[in-house]
Amino acid sequence: MFEPAPFHQRRPRLVAPVRVDPAGRAGPTRGQARGPRWRQSSHGLYVPAHVEPTTEQRIVEAAAVLRDGEAVTGWAALRWRGAAWFDATAGGRVPRRVPLVATRDRTAQLGLAISQEFLHPDEVEVLDGLPITTALRSVVFEVRHASSLPDAVVALDMACYADLVSLAEVSAYLEALGPVTGIPRARDAVALADENSWSPQETRMRGVWTHQAGLPRPLCNAPVFTLDGRHVGTPDLLEPRLGLVAEYNGADHISLAGTAADVKKEAAYRDLGLECVTMLVTDWADLDGFTARLLAAARRARASSGPRAWTVEPPAWWTATDTVARRRALDGHQRDRVLRYRRTA
Repeated sequence: MFEPAPFHQRRPRLVAPVRVDPAGRAGPTRGQARGPRWRQSSHGLYVPAHVEPTTEQRIVEAAAVLRDGEAVTGWAALRWRGAAWFDATAGGRVPRRVPLVATRDRTAQLGLAISQEFLHPDEVEVLDGLPITTALRSVVFEVRHASSLPDAVVALDMACYADLVSLAEVSAYLEALGPVTGIPRARDAVALADENSWSPQETRMRGVWTHQAGLPRPLCNAPVFTLDGRHVGTPDLLEPRLGLVAEYNGADHISLAGTAADVKKEAAYRDLGLECVTMLVTDWADLDGFTARLLAAARRARASSGPRAWTVEPPAWWTATDTVARRRALDGHQRDRVLRYRRTA
């Protein structure tokens, strides 16, 4: 029986869909395609049934319908570039369609989201055998078509986290765009985005901080030092004028070891005079409750007095990585050393 070759040498677990071949040499025969060993990926295209529909495999299967000058875009193109926080689900649950820029409408095919917007040839790149839009085009598409402003900010933050774009680059790209869908939302997202958020939930917690609680915009992952230059920790959010810290504890913190580390970290902040509040994964079901805790912590921070035992001014030995430009300037060894602490999806 015909067995397709890997999609690309750097993506050996992925398989490109093939068409039926009556001779069975370039694809399954019609009878084989109807059997249990093959599954239909789109109209007229098939992959072996044992091929797991991972996020990357779904992208490959969607791209199989493209013609010259067309490309994968949005979250799928960013994922293909290695941006870990972009996956094939919305909120980790609802499957997302793979966005394509194509000259013909193919929306009748399940799993595809077709845009017929103009696509300049210079905005198409082939990476590991797959035509994708440039990083700027991809993230701006994702932001413009996001279901809400918070989702747009998350997408922009996570594209910056992957160092695929900077906020300055996105802003300049938007200025050059004509009157296309979603431009106002994209501009609002740039104003709210941050290049140093380390996860979608940190970004969403920042939105609760500024919008629901109405507190001053915090720093994202700003390192805290003692006055003699010892690094104490890097809180998710920090408002240095108030001395208020917020940490997000997701499902990966629900363990004895994780809880112990969190308790020690909060104690270290409090020993320096910082007021701490923790957002738990369960707080998304009770944002009013978390907001009340956050505002109570802010009141305590305002009421505190005495000299500060901490600073956000880094010592001379510290390598700052809070912007895309600074992270791009690192060589491979430096990235391995100073960015190892950042979480991944």
